[in-house]
Amino acid sequence: METTATTVNLKTEALKNGAIWGIVNIVIFLVTWYVMPSLMSSYWYAGFSAIVGIALAVFFCMDLRKKAGGYWSFAEALWPIFAMFLTSMAIVFLFTILFGKFIDTTYPTTMIEMSIAKTEETYKSMGMDEETTQKAMESVTESFEKQFSPTFSQAIVGFGIAAVMYFIGALIFTLIFKRNNPNPWGHPVDENPQPL
Repeated sequence: METTATTVNLKTEALKNGAIWGIVNIVIFLVTWYVMPSLMSSYWYAGFSAIVGIALAVFFCMDLRKKAGGYWSFAEALWPIFAMFLTSMAIVFLFTILFGKFIDTTYPTTMIEMSIAKTEETYKSMGMDEETTQKAMESVTESFEKQFSPTFSQAIVGFGIAAVMYFIGALIFTLIFKRNNPNPWGHPVDENPQPL
């Protein structure tokens, strides 16, 4: 495969892909919230979101590699991929906080209640006794409150933790999608040399 020089700005393309990815996640969130909010705390919704996220990550990583000319080293691939992941996460993170504070103020309370109920149901299905369940639920409730109705400092900490997790994800995708150029000097190989 012959590589071609590219003038595409990968940083810009990464931010663009990340923004599209974030908007798709927001659309899924809004459709689910307004059509069937009870799914928001379900394993089905979490699984569906994960599948869509992985599919989009694969598609956009392949898109970036193509725009890079078909080949990029680990170092060349890592930062565009991480920028794309971080942009997507930041858009969704900020949107959900603003959504709960200004657009639909019932969102945080409803999500906390549904998540607590789902977790308690899971604990009971595992055979945990009432006392152990109640102790576990105290910690879980506090965690859900920080997640769905965070203070400013909690939001900053949450964003930082999410950024670290997404960086680890970017490392994994970089290892998968890096492709070293087998002909780094750019001289085409003549497969049919003429005899002297």
